[in-house]
Amino acid sequence: MIQAHNIFVCKPGNAGKFAKLCKEAMPFDPVKGPYILTDMTGQFHKVILISNHTDLAGYEKDMAAEMADTPENKAKMEKFKDMNDMYISGSREIYKVW
Repeated sequence: MIQAHNIFVCKPGNAGKFAKLCKEAMPFDPVKGPYILTDMTGQFHKVILISNHTDLAGYEKDMAAEMADTPENKAKMEKFKDMNDMYISGSREIYKVW
C-alpha cells in the first residue's frame, strides 16, 4: 500500500477553514481517505491530507480520476477556487506502508 501526505502550512487563522473546506468537498472513504489532520504540536497552522492507494500505479490512476474533466470535479474545483489564498506553502510525501 502507498500512503500520500499532502501537507499545507496555512496562513494564521486559516487551518481550520481549510480543513473544513476539504472535509466538505472531498468524499471520505474509510480505506482510501482522505484523512484530514490539523496540528496539535509542532509547526503551527499545518493541515495534512492523507490518502491510501494500492500502489504507485493506483495513485496515478486515482489522481487522473481527480483531474478528469467531469461535472463532479468541476463542482469540486469551484469550491476550492479560493484555496490558494489560505496557505503559505505545501508539499507532498509518498510512503510505502509495510
